[in-house]
Amino acid sequence: MDYQTAAQLRRHHPAWKLLQANHAPLTISFLDEVFIQPNERSLSESHLQARLEDRLFNLRETEGEDAFPQTAAHYLNDWADNDKGWLRKFYPANSDEAHFDLTPAAEKAIQWLNSLTERQFVGTESRLKTVFDLLQQMLEGVETDKQTRLNDLQRRKAEIEDEIARVKSGDIEIMEETAVRERFQQLSTTARELLSDFREVEQNFRQLDRQAREQITTWEGRKGELLDEIFGERDAIADSDQGRTFRAFWDFLMSPTRQQQLTEGLEQVLSLEAVQQMAPDPRIKRVHYDWLEAGEQTQRTVARLSAQLRRFLDDQAFLENKRIMQLIQSAETHAIALRGERLDGTWMTLESPRADINLPMERPLFSPPLRPVLETSVATGDETDVDPQALFNQVVVDKARLQSAIARELRHSSQVTLADVIRNHPLQVGLAELVSYLSLAGDDPRASFDETQPQTIEWQDDEGTRRHARAPLVLFTRARS
Repeated sequence: MDYQTAAQLRRHHPAWKLLQANHAPLTISFLDEVFIQPNERSLSESHLQARLEDRLFNLRETEGEDAFPQTAAHYLNDWADNDKGWLRKFYPANSDEAHFDLTPAAEKAIQWLNSLTERQFVGTESRLKTVFDLLQQMLEGVETDKQTRLNDLQRRKAEIEDEIARVKSGDIEIMEETAVRERFQQLSTTARELLSDFREVEQNFRQLDRQAREQITTWEGRKGELLDEIFGERDAIADSDQGRTFRAFWDFLMSPTRQQQLTEGLEQVLSLEAVQQMAPDPRIKRVHYDWLEAGEQTQRTVARLSAQLRRFLDDQAFLENKRIMQLIQSAETHAIALRGERLDGTWMTLESPRADINLPMERPLFSPPLRPVLETSVATGDETDVDPQALFNQVVVDKARLQSAIARELRHSSQVTLADVIRNHPLQVGLAELVSYLSLAGDDPRASFDETQPQTIEWQDDEGTRRHARAPLVLFTRARS
């Protein structure tokens, strides 16, 4: 890194500004406590203000009243200011309360400070072994010679057979406690780094969303050219190394088999005496569920970008509101141009609120309703073509029974797919029951959909015909205890 780059980072990078801030200990300790340690992706403004007020009250008793003179709301808005960039303030859909989320820059600064604290020990053997394993995987992955690959497989086969023979003879090699603790330390560090990577990936997609909105606001050319450019940028991110890695990681994590392996493996490792002596963080036992929540947040960010593009493609709404769109685009264009400037004086005026007063004498008098006139004669029609049996052939789906079936499957596994539920509890009323399952999954906050992995659902109707339906992968997750 040269001098100019370092000077530029010192002046503009939010992480460097956080380390230089006057109240850096308060900011770093509070953000680490409320966001990083519990892996919270976003928190409401009222909740954060209450937590920060409690922290300020305790600090003022020990540090003095003048140590932190501002209110909690002032500090939160200051941390979310564009000049700071440690928090992101936004309004979620269908909510009128502001929410805050930690930025990747602030998380990097906090992680770097955590690395300065003294560790129990510095493990080197496991990381050296990881280097050799990664090197071997790369060499094997790019090898194109068939004979070389066969020789390598034969060598590994001989090593496995030799180890099997030693185990059968009773020669079992047990890992030392130091090696166990070293590998668990590396596992915990990697798991926390994955959560941080999710926040950075989400920030990249959110930046693409902002660029798309700015392009739509200021675009004056043809709509097809704009869409071609936007979709090109989105494909570039999806096809980049980071996008491909995230997609592969998400596909791997969405596998119920892998989820079960992670759950059982973590429970066994945390029960080891060598690991318990380290007093591990209990959240590491459910870290894969934290990965799922972070990944779903990233997926929702991408969904918002798609929704923005769909609204732009609505030609009919665009034509009907052409004049309104022009005015809004003009205001947004000026707002984007003034985004980096600090405005002085009064730049917006709002009418003062007033109460709507309804005087008693302004209310209308009661008017009795008109009595309807009923026809007493009823004309009879031809009923020869009417089948009264159709009135009794209505399909009623018992959603309580479907929820009970899902709950029974989740007793044996932390996660289960819709296909597994239907396989063990076949559909009784056909397609209507399948739609009810999908409706229950849409209302369940713990259920997730993956349209990239469609599944085929099979059932047999009343006439004995096999029916098939393709639906996205639906994953039901057990509630946390």
